[in-house]
Amino acid sequence: MTDLSKYRNIGIFAHVDAGKTTSTERILKLTGKIHKIGDTHDGSTTTDFMEQEAERGITIQSAATTCFWNDHRLNIIDTPGHVDFTIEVYRSLKVLDGGIGVFCGSGGVEPQSETNWRYADESHVSRIIFVNKLDRMGADFFKVVDQVQNVLAAKPLVMTLPIGIEDDFCGVVDVLSQKAYIWDDSGLPENYTVQDIPADLVDQAAEYREMLIETAVEQDDDLMMAYMDGEEPSLEDIKRCIRKGTRDLAFFPTYCGSAYKNKGIQLILDAVVDYLPSPTEVDPQPLTNPETGEPTGEVATVSADEPLKALAFKIMDDRFGALTFIRIYAGKMKKGDTILNSATGKTERIGRMVEMHANERNEIDSAQAGDIIAVVGMKNVKTGHTLCDPKHEVTLEPMIFPEPVISIAVKPKDKNGSEKMGIAIGKMVAEDPSFQVETDEDSGETILKGMGELHLDIKVDILKRTYGVELEVGAPQVAYRETITQPVEDSYTHKKQSGGSGQFGKIDYRIKPGEVGSGFTFKSTVVGGNVPKEFWPAVEKGFASMMDHGVLAGFPTLDVEVELFDGGFHAVDSSAIAFEIAAKGAFRQSMPKAGAQLLEPIMKVDVFTPDDHVGDVIGDLNRRRGMIKDQQAGTTGVRIKGDVPLSEMFGYIGTLRTMTSGRGQFSMEFSHYSPCPMNVAEQVIAEVKARDAKK
Repeated sequence: MTDLSKYRNIGIFAHVDAGKTTSTERILKLTGKIHKIGDTHDGSTTTDFMEQEAERGITIQSAATTCFWNDHRLNIIDTPGHVDFTIEVYRSLKVLDGGIGVFCGSGGVEPQSETNWRYADESHVSRIIFVNKLDRMGADFFKVVDQVQNVLAAKPLVMTLPIGIEDDFCGVVDVLSQKAYIWDDSGLPENYTVQDIPADLVDQAAEYREMLIETAVEQDDDLMMAYMDGEEPSLEDIKRCIRKGTRDLAFFPTYCGSAYKNKGIQLILDAVVDYLPSPTEVDPQPLTNPETGEPTGEVATVSADEPLKALAFKIMDDRFGALTFIRIYAGKMKKGDTILNSATGKTERIGRMVEMHANERNEIDSAQAGDIIAVVGMKNVKTGHTLCDPKHEVTLEPMIFPEPVISIAVKPKDKNGSEKMGIAIGKMVAEDPSFQVETDEDSGETILKGMGELHLDIKVDILKRTYGVELEVGAPQVAYRETITQPVEDSYTHKKQSGGSGQFGKIDYRIKPGEVGSGFTFKSTVVGGNVPKEFWPAVEKGFASMMDHGVLAGFPTLDVEVELFDGGFHAVDSSAIAFEIAAKGAFRQSMPKAGAQLLEPIMKVDVFTPDDHVGDVIGDLNRRRGMIKDQQAGTTGVRIKGDVPLSEMFGYIGTLRTMTSGRGQFSMEFSHYSPCPMNVAEQVIAEVKARDAKK
C-alpha cells in the first residue's frame, strides 16, 4: 500500500496512570491485531513487554506497533508517562505526525500531562484528546475540559458527551451526528447500539453541536459567512474544517470514554482517520547545516519519489541484536541498499528490515516515506542521526536531550562482572541518550547519571536481570556546579629554565561573573603585541580546560568571563604550551579570590495531596528548603507547586506516601541552578574532601 494519505503516524501520551497502555491494548483489539486483551494490572499487555514494566505496571520505553482501521494504516507508539522517561516521549513526538493525549477523568490535567503537552506544542504535533476513566469515582468530563483550557491554555473542541457518570457510565453522545452510542454490560468493545439521544441530554447535545459548528467554520471564511446567514454547512464541510483546525493546532477534538471498560474507543479511531494529518499534510522536517546546526531553509518534502531522508530516533537492544528504529521522511529504503549516515560520514548497508509489533517483528523487503520501521544490526548509528542517499547528503534537524541531574557510583560485586558490565552499559547508553556513564579516574568507580531515582533504579535492575551483572550501589550524588561572584584583575607569570630552551608566558587578565547560562566565554583585548595573537587560543584553552574542576570541591564551573588584556613574552622561550600552563596556574590563583560559590540543582516539584494533608506536605517541603509557588484545589485534593533543591528530595516518595496514607503523588523535573546556602556548601565541600582523602 503506497497511498500516503491513508497513513497515520500517531503517539499516545499522558501522565503516569491515565490509561495510555490500556487504550493502546483496546485499539489493537478493535483493529484485529490481538485477540486477547492484556491488562496492566497483571502485567500482560502487549506494549509493556519488559519484565520491569510488567512488574511495576508502568511503561518505561516507547513501543511501536502497526494496525489497520477503515483501510488506513496506523503506526502507533505507546509512550511512558513517568517524568524520569520523558526523553522517550520527546523523541517519539519528533517522528510522529499526530497524537492522542489521554487524560484521567478524575485526575484531570496532571503534572506530566503538562510536560508532554509542552513537548507536543514545541514539536507542532496535532492532537485529539481522550478523557479516559469516566467510570471511576470522582470522574468529571467537563472539569477536565475546563482544565485543558485553563491549565494547558489549549482549546478543546467537544466531540462527544458522556451518558451517565462513574458507575452509571454506559456510552457517549456523538455531538456531530447527534446519535447516542450505548454499550451493553458484556465488556466487549463491539457490543454497542446506536440510538437516539436520551431525553435529558437533548438540549445539552444541541448546545454543544452549535458551539462545535461555530468553532469549525472559523477555518473557512465563505462557510462562516453562509453560516451567519443561517445556512448550515454540510457534514463533509464541517469535517474538513475540523481537520484543518486540528492540523493547525487551532483546537483539539475532545472525546470521552473508558478504555478499561471498552467504551468509546471506536470514535477515537474514527477521529484519528478523519482529523489527524497524514505524513504529507504535516509541515516537513527542516534540514540543517551539519557544521553549525542552523536551519538551511530547505525541508524534507514527504514523497516516495525524493532521495532518501530518514531519522534514527531510537536504538533498542534485544535478543536478536541491535534494532534501529527509523522514521522515513522521503524516498524509499530497500533491503541491500547502501545508505549514508550524515553524522559520521560513513555508509552502511541495510540488512534485515522489520515492521514492529511491540517485541514481535515481521520481516519486510522495502519501506517508503511515511513508514516507521526498524533495521537490524546497524553498526554506528546513534539516536538522532540522519540516514540519507549517499549522492544527496542532508542533515535533518537533530534532537536535543536534557542533562542528567542525579548520579550513583556502582561497582560489580565480583571481578568477572566488570567486563560484562562494560559491554552492557555500552548498549544501554546507546539506547537511552538521557543515561550517561563516566569513570571516576581517582577511585576507578563507574558513575551512572540519569534523570531521577526511578530511572537509575530501573537501569540497575536491567543490568542485574537482563545482563546478569550484580552491582554494589553507592548513595546518590547530586550534580553540583561552581561559579564566581565578584570580578578580579590579576597577573600570572609562568617561567621555567632548566637547560636547553626554557618556557616563558606572562598574562594579565580579568575574571568576572558571566550571564546566567552563558557557560565560559573568553575574549582578548591585548594591543601592541605584548601577547602575540598566535598564543591567544592557548590561553583560552588553558582556562577552558580548568572549568571542569572548580576550586571549591572540583565540580564544573559555570558562567565565567575571562578577558586577556596584557602580558609579556620571550622571543625564544615563549610557546603555546607555556601560555596554556600560565592560564591553568592563573585559574588556580584567581578563582578563590573571585568569591567562588557552590550552586545546587533546583527541581520544579509538583505534589498532589488529599485536602486533609496539605499542611503536613507544605511543612515538609519547607523543611526541605522548598519555595512554595502555587496551590490549586481540585475535586479530589490539592496540587502544590514549588522549587526544591534536588539534594533534599532523595527518598521523598516514601515520606509523601507515609504522610498521605499512600494517596499522595509527585513529579519533578530540573528547573535551574541556584547558589547553595553557606552551611550546605560547607558540608558538601567537607564530604568531597573526606571522599578524596579516602581514595
